[in-house]
Order: sequence, then C-alpha cells, then structure tokens
Amino acid sequence: MSASRSHTLFSFGTLLDERVQKTLFGRAVPTTPATLDGYTTRPLRITDEAVIAASGLDVHLTLVRRLGSAVRGAVLHLTDEDLAAADAYEVDDYARRRVLLTSGESAWAYLDAKPLRPAERIVIVGDSIAYGRCDPQGGWAARLAAAHIARNEAAHRVFNLAVPGATLSEADEQTPGLLAPRRPDTVLVAAGINDFALPLTGSRTPGDGPSRVTDHLDSLAATALSRNARLVVLGPAWVDEARTRDYEGLRFTEARALALRESLQAWCDANHVDHVDLWEPLRGRPELLEDGLHPTPEGHQVLYQRLELVTGRSGAEH
Repeated sequence: MSASRSHTLFSFGTLLDERVQKTLFGRAVPTTPATLDGYTTRPLRITDEAVIAASGLDVHLTLVRRLGSAVRGAVLHLTDEDLAAADAYEVDDYARRRVLLTSGESAWAYLDAKPLRPAERIVIVGDSIAYGRCDPQGGWAARLAAAHIARNEAAHRVFNLAVPGATLSEADEQTPGLLAPRRPDTVLVAAGINDFALPLTGSRTPGDGPSRVTDHLDSLAATALSRNARLVVLGPAWVDEARTRDYEGLRFTEARALALRESLQAWCDANHVDHVDLWEPLRGRPELLEDGLHPTPEGHQVLYQRLELVTGRSGAEH
C-alpha cells in the first residue's frame, strides 16, 4: 500500500474551527497562516443539515474574485484521507481547485462550483469556433461578453483572443504573453479540434496531434495558475461528418472529435479543472452547423445557453 500524500488546503472559514476539524479528521490538523490575493468573500446560505451540524452555522462564506483585495486565512496540512473528508464536507456549491497564495505557493481551495459565476475578467483562447466564424454577431463568445459586461460594466471584461485554425499547441505557446496586460481571473480554453483533425498530408509538425494534448493542457494550467486565474476547458461541439469538408489539409471526423471530448474530460477530472461539455447541445442537430463543423448563428446561441449554466449568480465557499 502506498503512503498517504501530503496536501495543502487554503481555508478562511469553518474548516479552521477545531470542532469541525475533529468531526471531519478525528483531530486538529496542522495549520499555517496564509493570504490569498485577488479575492474577497461573501455569505452563502447552507441547507445541508450535516454541514450545519458540523459547523454550527447555516451561513458560510465564499470566495469571490476582486482585484486589489485579499483574504487572510490559513493552510491546512492534510493527508489523502483528510482531503477526501474535506471534499465530502463541502456542499455541491463548491469545487476544489488550485489557487496561488501570496507566498507564491499553490494550494487547494474550495471555489464556486459554477466557474464563470465569480469571474470578473475573462480571457478566451481558442480556434475558429470560439472566434465566431459563420456568425456575424461574433458567436457564443460575443454573447457571453455582452451578458457578462452588462452585469457590471465597470468591473467586468471579456477578451476574446481566439484565432481561426489555432491548435492547443499554438494556444499554449501564445497564452503566457497575452495574460499579463489583461489581468484575467479566468482563462477559458476552447481549442483542440484542429489537433485531433486527420492530416491529409505529412505536413503536421511533431508538436501537434492527440499525443501532445495533455502536455499542452498541463502547460496551460500552469500558465493560468501563475496569474492566479481559474482555468476552464471547453469540450468540442458535435461534428456532422457527413457535411464536413477538408480544410487546409485537415479532415474533421466525428470519431476524432469524440476522442478529443473524452481526452479533455479525463484530463479535467484527473486535475480538478473545470470542464464544460459543448457536445450534447448540438449533437444530432445538423441544421445548427453551417458546414458540419462551424455553428450557425442559431448554433452559437445554443452553445451560449449551455455556457449560461456556469454563469449563475449565487454560490460560495469556505
């Protein structure tokens, strides 16, 4: 049996209460003071009776992004078993994600389960579908930007940096230089379909293709974390293979698009990264695809409505 690993978990609320720790972990756990920049807090009403019983409170606090703010708390030093107990304690409003502490160290923290709900400044990197090709209104990204900025024009920003034809390799290479001037708290990656396309010639470079996708996702995750930004990965939309044609030496097939979908989902699950599946909203609806690959304006509206499910306006954390 392998030895239990050590984990660091940032908390500022009930998990710092010794009574809660003894209930969850059977003991008080070691803690170290810590600060998390770029966040503030707000209240969240809890309805889970077990959580209320453990904490003695029906209102907890949640982390909310806010440039120039900081939250003081502590890092809990936990075993695998402790971390699993903490996960079980958190209600469905929360998801465990990586954050960068003021000290420069990374740690787990429980964030809003709807990744775009607490976002203020969103950067989108992706390909032609994220760019909005075949939609004069700018695609799902433009709809997301309009709604997001309308909620708070003074603080909310969306920067769509998608490039038609881009691969994950190119997004990985270009993203580090794009983030600093835009100060994002959220990085939305919508690419990979070009990596999984079937090359019609031997012209593809060794850095492209399915075998390198996880490497590029690892790198993009590290880039986002270096800015203390939350990574959100969008899975591909359904491909109507009967109507796709060859694009610049590439052929797009449903089987390879489905393989990309499964690869992205598996990586996100393994790394506790937010994943939004765009496959089902268009699956079996060829009328919503202009050419079998790029959504029509109506198709982009459907994809935007799927994204709206992760932009709810209530929720919180410990």
